[in-house]
Amino acid sequence: MTAIRVAIVGLGKIAKDQHIPAIAGTTGIELVAVASRHASIAGTPHFATLEELLATGPAIDAVALCTPPLVRHAQAAAALKAGKHVLLEKPPGATIGELTPLISAARQSGKTLFATWHSRFAPAVEPARAFLAERQIKSVAVEWKEDVKVWHPRQEWIWQPGGFGVFDPGINALSILTRILPRPFFLTQAELSFPGNRGAPIAADLNFSDAAGLPIRAEFDWRQTGPQTWDIKVVTDGGVLTLSSGGSRLDLDGRTLVDEKPAEYRGIYRRFVELIANGVSDVDLSPLVHVADAFMAGRRREVEPFIGE
Repeated sequence: MTAIRVAIVGLGKIAKDQHIPAIAGTTGIELVAVASRHASIAGTPHFATLEELLATGPAIDAVALCTPPLVRHAQAAAALKAGKHVLLEKPPGATIGELTPLISAARQSGKTLFATWHSRFAPAVEPARAFLAERQIKSVAVEWKEDVKVWHPRQEWIWQPGGFGVFDPGINALSILTRILPRPFFLTQAELSFPGNRGAPIAADLNFSDAAGLPIRAEFDWRQTGPQTWDIKVVTDGGVLTLSSGGSRLDLDGRTLVDEKPAEYRGIYRRFVELIANGVSDVDLSPLVHVADAFMAGRRREVEPFIGE
């Protein structure tokens, strides 16, 4: 099979750290161009914008949109109109409503639209899902706490309305929960902490439940220094299951079941190649729905201003 020719749009930290090496390590896809105003790759055709790439660039089959979610809808619409498959970094858009016409456009054009959730491809996620499918779940607790200055240095867009704030990493936890829990769940209470000088939250305390009354608590925080925390603890009738390190490790009552180096983005690109080969799309919006519910129903409180670096 001829390799899928993909162009990366938006050459920031996530594209450099994850997308480029993942594409290089995935059979059936190759990087042939980049569109970015501020960065380039030696030896790879470079264009300032997606529009310039589509108009004058080399032949491509697909685009991987790694730009901020605030601008992604217009880019995805342009790519689909041009007959290209589209991979969306997470979160797939700034709003839920803007994704509906993209889903329709992909269907009408016969092209693949893939809304990626990279944390679902962590090595412990599927084993956790299989274990929980056969257990009675009693409670779920999530701690997703990291240092924004380490992971998002000088990224001002992420603090703007529509930039998600702490939900940019927090949605990774929600993407795992919506994959591993056997029943849908919904928000019951939320408190969002906004720095006085920012338009997006720096922390969030969330409570969820499901039709059976399962208590689910999640704490997201961007102010943690030192060791970072990305843990999900599930109490079941078969023991306490703990996913840690963002889904790379799985323990049951302290006994390690999975402990592997993550290769999440290779999983994403293998899935993208598979979707294109089968002529289908994959757009699960459930993690984004939970974030939207938190913004809509959550109580807001002002905390000390955030001074970035």
